[in-house]
Amino acid sequence: MPESQQRMLHSDAFAWYMEKDPVLRSTVVAIIRLDRNPDWDQLRSRIDRLTRLVPVMRMRVQAPPLRIGPPRWTIDERFDLDFHLRRARVAGAGEWAEVLEFGRTAAMDDFDRARPLWEFTLLEGLADGSAALVTKLHHSLSDGIGGVQLATLVVDAGPEPTPLGPVPPEPQGHALSALDLATRSVGDDALEASSAAIRVVRSMPKDVIHALRHPRDATKQALAATASVVRFVAPVNRPFSTVLGKRRTGRMLATLDVPLADLHGAATASGGHLNDAYLAALTGGMHRYHSRHGADLSQLRVTVPVSVRTAEDTLGGNRITLIRIKLPAAIAEPAERIHQIADIMGRWRHEPALGHTQEIAFGLNLLPRAYLGGVFKRIELLASDVPGIPEPVWLAGATVTGYYGFGPTIGSGLNATLMSYAGTCNIGINIDTGAIEDPEGMLECVREGLDEVLALAPGPAQSAVQ
Repeated sequence: MPESQQRMLHSDAFAWYMEKDPVLRSTVVAIIRLDRNPDWDQLRSRIDRLTRLVPVMRMRVQAPPLRIGPPRWTIDERFDLDFHLRRARVAGAGEWAEVLEFGRTAAMDDFDRARPLWEFTLLEGLADGSAALVTKLHHSLSDGIGGVQLATLVVDAGPEPTPLGPVPPEPQGHALSALDLATRSVGDDALEASSAAIRVVRSMPKDVIHALRHPRDATKQALAATASVVRFVAPVNRPFSTVLGKRRTGRMLATLDVPLADLHGAATASGGHLNDAYLAALTGGMHRYHSRHGADLSQLRVTVPVSVRTAEDTLGGNRITLIRIKLPAAIAEPAERIHQIADIMGRWRHEPALGHTQEIAFGLNLLPRAYLGGVFKRIELLASDVPGIPEPVWLAGATVTGYYGFGPTIGSGLNATLMSYAGTCNIGINIDTGAIEDPEGMLECVREGLDEVLALAPGPAQSAVQ
């Protein structure tokens, strides 16, 4: 397949087609906090270079008629960098709240789908002299880890710009007609089915021999794989929460910072990983919120992105699968909560279905959107942990002081995304204000949940900072 034409992964096509319901949009917003205004010409040059190194940044989506196959990425022949990269002054008093308000509206607005699916806006004029780069991408363009990879192509290890060499040429290509889209979709599906069949046939002799020698093992493996797929796609008949309301398109963004070493220390002290401690803090916060509103919450459903990225994958791109898990919420002791969540997450990391995410997404694409919306809108929480850049970096001469991701809620009550940067966990909270009528109260409960987990870390007690 030519570089100027790329077939969308089934998992990305799933997100693309699901967006017929605006509540299920897969828009990712990230805010890079800067200590000063960056050099605009240098920033523009870096972003232009990025779009040449990663051609999908210059591609738009073309969907075949009647959803007969995944959409395709094709080069936008009228690509206009100045439409996608913008410069503005922050509104109001120039406080961080105004930056978050700008990010909130970006998260709610849809893309111009005749163009590449990203928009970057530099916000200058903050009261303290700082600035912020607000990035907005469709999830099919990149996941969190992919976004960090893209960021490494534009930042520097010091205040002086790194020499990058010659500017790569512009990607070349053209759009496809509706007939071409339909023909290629049908042909690709047939080729994919044929390739899958060939792989099965080639593997049959050794599989048959193993099954003949160990029939009990073969039966157990088949049953385990089937059960694993069922766990991925099983319908959700009802939510656990009796407090969260109907999902809508209103959003509120907020940020919290916690020391990476302390959250890691709390996890280690309780026999878990950093992500286990993070999930324990969030589930504790959700339980507190329900208690404040006179309701009990013994467990909750959480969507957790799991990376399936390999060393062979290109920079950027979306290489995650979403798993839906049940986590305990009513365990009062945070260390025990971490321990139990670590056990649950450990089992999910070895699910056989993780190796078949594209096949599962292909099947889900055949289901009615209304059915899928009913499933996702019964999830209470979406939580993501993204390993970020470990050392301080600079962007066009400005020091990066924070890197916050705000993932889409995709039908859940809120999305909490942790991005580690230079020793700090920058947490972006994206709240559905239709589902959560008291967003400030929810934010306070999440902060308290983090504080009780951080108290488990060795050394002086730390707390989450807004």
